[in-house]
Amino acid sequence: MSFIRNILNSRTDSDGNFFLKLKDILGFKPKSKSLYIKAFTHRSMNMKDKKGNAINYERLEFVGDAMLSSVIAAYLYEQVPHGDEGYLTKMRSKVVSRQHLNELGKDLNLIDLVQSRIPKSNFGNNIHGNLFEALVGAIYLDKGYKFCERFIYKRVIYPYVDIETLEGKVISYKSLLIEWCQKEKNTFDYEVYEDTGKDELKHFSVRLSINKKVVSKARATSKKKAEEKASKRAFFAFQKQMTKLI
Repeated sequence: MSFIRNILNSRTDSDGNFFLKLKDILGFKPKSKSLYIKAFTHRSMNMKDKKGNAINYERLEFVGDAMLSSVIAAYLYEQVPHGDEGYLTKMRSKVVSRQHLNELGKDLNLIDLVQSRIPKSNFGNNIHGNLFEALVGAIYLDKGYKFCERFIYKRVIYPYVDIETLEGKVISYKSLLIEWCQKEKNTFDYEVYEDTGKDELKHFSVRLSINKKVVSKARATSKKKAEEKASKRAFFAFQKQMTKLI
């Protein structure tokens, strides 16, 4: 157990308020401190246990993702008795979407607790949601299902899950547009090309065509972001037809 003590000592030395801040977020005192250390250790630390297993939050993300899906699924099943499988699946996806999990992680300032060799300013936006999932996974392994369920209700369901609001929420405009095109038998094409502007960061531009007609254009720092932005602009052009799919 000496390697765990070394991790705990290292974390305590670098941030003496770690467990104090963590207790405020959790609402209870952690039992297995090493789990929470792992939940906020980035892979860039390159830490391993005696057996050579990596010590970082990535495996805890897997557990947390499963727990969130389980608790949210049970909640929706009880709250929406008229919802069929497709409806419930879509609603659960909206609650546990990457965008929403990132918002939850930001609201709790989880990135302030991360131990990493990478400057926090260099992290992508998904770090916030990843940490939230890892934290949920740590809670489940530390305290069991009921404690984990209570945390999810307190931090996710009670403050953020409103059925009527969720019904009108779009997770991905690109996915929605593709679904609509397929249903209506419309052809679509995302023409993406590198934008040679004067920006310091590389940008990509996209032309979105439906039935061989350009309906929107967008520009962003990644192909994915550019496609999503173009899809959102197209959504507002065809909102009446597409809204029924939300």
